[in-house]
Amino acid sequence: MVKILILGAGVMGTALSVPLTDNGHIVNLVGTHLDGDIIAKLQAGFPHPRLGIQVAESVTAYSYDQLSQAIQGVDLVVIGVNSHGIKWAALALSSVLSADIPILMVTKGLAGDGEKLSILPDVICANLPNTISDRIQIAAIGGPSIAQELAVRRHTCVMFTSTNQALLSHLAELARTPYYHIWTSTDTIGTEVCVALKNVYALAVGLVIGFLEKAGKAVNDAEMHNLAAAIFAQGMWETAYLVNKMGGKPESVYTLPGSGDLYVTCQGGRNSRMGRLLGLGIPYSQAKAEYMPNDTVEGASLALAIGQTVENMLHKGDLDDIALPLLRTMIDIVCHDAPAIIPWDRFFATGAAKTPLQTYRLMIK
Repeated sequence: MVKILILGAGVMGTALSVPLTDNGHIVNLVGTHLDGDIIAKLQAGFPHPRLGIQVAESVTAYSYDQLSQAIQGVDLVVIGVNSHGIKWAALALSSVLSADIPILMVTKGLAGDGEKLSILPDVICANLPNTISDRIQIAAIGGPSIAQELAVRRHTCVMFTSTNQALLSHLAELARTPYYHIWTSTDTIGTEVCVALKNVYALAVGLVIGFLEKAGKAVNDAEMHNLAAAIFAQGMWETAYLVNKMGGKPESVYTLPGSGDLYVTCQGGRNSRMGRLLGLGIPYSQAKAEYMPNDTVEGASLALAIGQTVENMLHKGDLDDIALPLLRTMIDIVCHDAPAIIPWDRFFATGAAKTPLQTYRLMIK
């Protein structure tokens, strides 16, 4: 039994408490400054308002201003804030975290500084004091994991990733249950790039919902699965290019972090809802302001977070323009209110240096 602090009381952070407490661990669940209503409900004994489950008796809910109290004696910190809050989380932990306590990240995303793209474990390290960042061990979770399913113990398969295999083995042992199946990978870059990009490509697949609605019912009730599948495939193609470009391994693309996570994210949720609006022809700024003002749409958030950096890297030749037509399109749609027009003739281009097909061949040799 160990004591674990989860920072972020949203659906994924709270859902992760289920396998952890089933394994006999103690969990201190600390809300962010945006989780006040959730924490109040949990402290009053009510179910989690968004998950609809009662947390275990071994879960204690804390407000964010109680972080210094909640972190006392913990053996592991889990970061479950949304991607907007990653620097906030690092700042909040800076004065209370010991370098001897490892971090396990649930948060997914990429960051751009105008010149290069970074994975979020590196962002956390960059925003912690040097006395901590030089020694801290960080792992992350990737793969197809819908919080509502995990919260009711549906079978879930994920990848734990870190450059430290001993840490991975330890964390997997802490969290693995008969329904929470864990594999490990030392390809942190590949895993993190995949689980971030899946959001923007799921948003692209979601466009089809709006296209179908806009086109109207077919005489034979045909839908647009062909179209959605092609967009999905191009998303995988581009993910393979970017994973290779950033130094990751191709196996991450074609397993749980890549194809698995993209598939599950396309099944519904906020990316799909926003994709429908965009596919109907509503500009992103209007769709966000009028229809989803209080929702974090992770695909759009990623486009906004890395859009300018990707455009700069393409202009400088640091990224190959041929390789990323769908990502460029989604950045134009979200960042510049461009219309949702799919660049079909640019899909599956083979002119980019080390194409995804070449990468795949290297993997299976």
